[in-house]
Amino acid sequence: MANPFFQCKQFIVHQQQTSMKVCTDACLFGAWVAQKEEVIHSRHIVDIGTGTGLLSLMLAQVTEKSATIITAIEIESQAAAEANSNFTLSPWQRRLQLVNDSIQNYAAKNSSSNFTEQKLSDVIISNPPFFEGDLKSPDPIKNKAAHSTDLPWATLVENVAGLLSAEGSFFVLVPTLRAYTMQKLALAHQLHLVEEVLVYNDAKHLPFRAMLQFKKISSNVLRNKLVIKDAENQYTTAFTQLLSPYYLHL
Repeated sequence: MANPFFQCKQFIVHQQQTSMKVCTDACLFGAWVAQKEEVIHSRHIVDIGTGTGLLSLMLAQVTEKSATIITAIEIESQAAAEANSNFTLSPWQRRLQLVNDSIQNYAAKNSSSNFTEQKLSDVIISNPPFFEGDLKSPDPIKNKAAHSTDLPWATLVENVAGLLSAEGSFFVLVPTLRAYTMQKLALAHQLHLVEEVLVYNDAKHLPFRAMLQFKKISSNVLRNKLVIKDAENQYTTAFTQLLSPYYLHL
């Protein structure tokens, strides 16, 4: 049984009611995004499919000296309630907003067709449902969190494009084998890949996740890799440096 909570240095994530629990790749993704300059100096961040609220809390921690507002979108009501509770327990509750709705409905009210450039989001982050056409679980709530039936990637990218400011960044975590699919969908909405980090469990295996950054302004693509564990099965220096502000025992 998964631990009912995940304790970080400055906040706690309860996850009893959420089907998709805190995992290493999500933590790594949040830490990678959190150290970006555009995040630290952002006015407004949107977290699409927040789940437990983990990514929003990580970004709230790194922007604690600013007035950054973070809006977390979650369609599943139990997960939304638990994320909102996690926000309330955190030191940053006044800057964290929970919206229990679909990104489609949220974007319809808050996109560039309704708001000026100054009202759009500087940063959008998402750890979206991965699976498409795969064998589903008997649990419909888990399916909603893990499968892209309710949020196809094309729909996700379309709504991101409408919510993102002209110089804003969209950060997304995807399986490595589907990274090119995300890149094609993003480009169709004039979102250009500017950075790709391939994530490896260890140096002996192929990468299993891709952390991607897109912008409306094209540039040369920065490509890197990050290995979680070394040959001795210990966390690498790169992993430790990113996660040490969050993990209790790093």
